[in-house]
Amino acid sequence: MARTRSSRRSRSEPATKRSAGRSPVAAASDSTRTPTAIGARKPGAVRITSCRGGKKAETTDLGDVKGLLADPQTNLWIDLAEPDDDQVKAAAEVLGLHPLIAEDIAERNQRSKVETFDDIVHAVLFALHYDGDEAAVSEVDFVLGERFLLTAHDGTLGSKTTAALRFGVEHALTKGPDYLFYAIADTIVDGYFPVLDEIGDDIDELQDTVMQSATGNTLQRLFALKRELSNLRRATSPAREIFNQLTNREIGPIDETHIVYFRDVYDHLIRVTDELDNYRDLVSGTLDIYVSIVNNDLSRIMKRLTGVTVILAGIGAVAGIFGMSEAGAAFQGAEAGGFWLVTLFVIVVAVAAAALLRKIDWI
Repeated sequence: MARTRSSRRSRSEPATKRSAGRSPVAAASDSTRTPTAIGARKPGAVRITSCRGGKKAETTDLGDVKGLLADPQTNLWIDLAEPDDDQVKAAAEVLGLHPLIAEDIAERNQRSKVETFDDIVHAVLFALHYDGDEAAVSEVDFVLGERFLLTAHDGTLGSKTTAALRFGVEHALTKGPDYLFYAIADTIVDGYFPVLDEIGDDIDELQDTVMQSATGNTLQRLFALKRELSNLRRATSPAREIFNQLTNREIGPIDETHIVYFRDVYDHLIRVTDELDNYRDLVSGTLDIYVSIVNNDLSRIMKRLTGVTVILAGIGAVAGIFGMSEAGAAFQGAEAGGFWLVTLFVIVVAVAAAALLRKIDWI
């Protein structure tokens, strides 16, 4: 899901261009292989994958789940894309989920968290994607049981991008639903980095733009970036605590030998939050630079206006003393020579003042 800096696009470009340059799919190990979606994509779609002895079978009927789980050698993954209330209720009944879990999945308005109900773990993570030209988040619910993993999302799980899913869901599911949980979570977290790379490129571009010209459009883009980073920080930072708990507490559905994988995701999340904090500091610093440049421009304008005022004020003072009623006589050649001497003096003084102010960079 990574995106190189060479394909950077400005946030001032149309959204259609930016979305075309931001593919959520990273290059797989074999560049000729076309990645496929991890889970269900269409709203209301159900994808049930069972794995027994390395053999995969798929169905879309939630009524088959009970029979599949009756076999102690079968691991199960139930994936729901934008499920309605009936689908959530059916899944909760067949899996024996706590009513609070079903309520959270149906509402889909949670924060990142992890909760345990007896031997069932409910975790909420957020995947990042682009809505137009701004990064947005999508909630992904995980319910991990002894031999099953239930996921519910809005169809934005993306494609197979991590090594754990390189050979298909069935290979991860064979190792256990907890390993599949790690594999999907790792894919989601890895998807944060291309978004951060994009934001980093935009910050670099904005810094260059601010140094060249501090305009109102630049200020709007700075505030948009600041809001975007705050939203991403709020969505991703709690995920650190989730994986901290998963790696430091005894949780039944998670095999002890798989804890090291969850620690790897935790390390990635530390890097994500560090980069977000760094970018927020950079945006704040760029905003300070913008304010300083605007203040410097205002100060320079005020100096120039002051210099012009000094010149005009001198001319106005002399004109006020001698009066302009003699101008008519001067144009008729009837004015005394003193008028022309005073006029010449005023011009010389004005030129000298202008030269002095120019030398000290006031005009």
